[in-house]
Amino acid sequence: MKILVTGGAGFIGSAVVRHIIKNTQDEVLNIDKLTYAGNLDSLKDIDSDVRYQFKQIDICDAEALKYAFEQFQPDVVMHLAAESHVDRSIDGPAEFITTNIVGTYTLLEVTRSYWLQLDEIKKEKFKFHHISTDEVYGDLEGTTDLFTETTSYAPSSPYSASKASSDHLVRAWQRTYGLPTIVTNCSNNYGPYHFPEKLIPLVILNALDSKALPIYGKGDQIRDWLHVEDHARALYQVVTKGVVGETYNIGGHNEKQNIDVVKTICKILDVLKPQYNGQSYETLITFVKDRPGHDLRYAIDASKIAKNLGWMPEETFETGIQKTVEWYLNNLEWCRRVQDGSYQRERLGVSV
Repeated sequence: MKILVTGGAGFIGSAVVRHIIKNTQDEVLNIDKLTYAGNLDSLKDIDSDVRYQFKQIDICDAEALKYAFEQFQPDVVMHLAAESHVDRSIDGPAEFITTNIVGTYTLLEVTRSYWLQLDEIKKEKFKFHHISTDEVYGDLEGTTDLFTETTSYAPSSPYSASKASSDHLVRAWQRTYGLPTIVTNCSNNYGPYHFPEKLIPLVILNALDSKALPIYGKGDQIRDWLHVEDHARALYQVVTKGVVGETYNIGGHNEKQNIDVVKTICKILDVLKPQYNGQSYETLITFVKDRPGHDLRYAIDASKIAKNLGWMPEETFETGIQKTVEWYLNNLEWCRRVQDGSYQRERLGVSV
């Protein structure tokens, strides 16, 4: 099978690409604009594999997309390219509107044009898999409620609103034009190769530098944490076994308050890399003003994908976070290079 992945140099996208190349016989074309969050260093393990190729393309560039489709002739599309950081969306929403909405529209139209010219056998097997977020549902007021595939949308931030819009476009293209689409909505991902502005890698790296560990508000926001490699397995299961027109929620079954996540990381670091002064890393925790419109609780009901496709997460939060902290400790050079973009520049032939 030939799989075109958009955003394959990002955190989740690179995990998907690595999973496919390492665990299947499929071919992958990775299309990525290479913004600040996309880094080819995350794909060094599979970079030389003959079944993998990369093209630097903006999903808003219809002509470049058309050429890539014509050359690669994909059997399925996995669409992960997106601007995804809530704080950045609050400070500058325009890029989120452009990439997440206009970019998705452009990709849908190019895909539809390509799909229509396929022979009947290939057309029947083709799938467009749109990867989204649980943030489109807004937040949960109770402590026992869960997001299901039929939960009404109520996005809170420019980021989640732009993702909600892209979800609606995908479903509209399926209903109006018959394009065979599938949508998945996932909970908070964590794991290796995560860009250091997100909570878990930020806390790890700040702690190692003896910097403050900033926590919004009281740190009582609750998230369901999903290890990125579990997510990659789930996404491949959906694109190969999922039913066209369906939505699948993907969760880690690991609800944690943000403050507890940070304290857990501190405890692991206290053992693996103690501070020189003998104090716990918890002394670095600093509470800061909460961000506007901050959702209190996300929690996913992932029973549908378990029942219908046989997927369950392999990592508990305890096993996953231990592996994640250890990975960062062992890959500080990757962190430096992703932050300054040096590997990207070397790979693309730009002087450092």
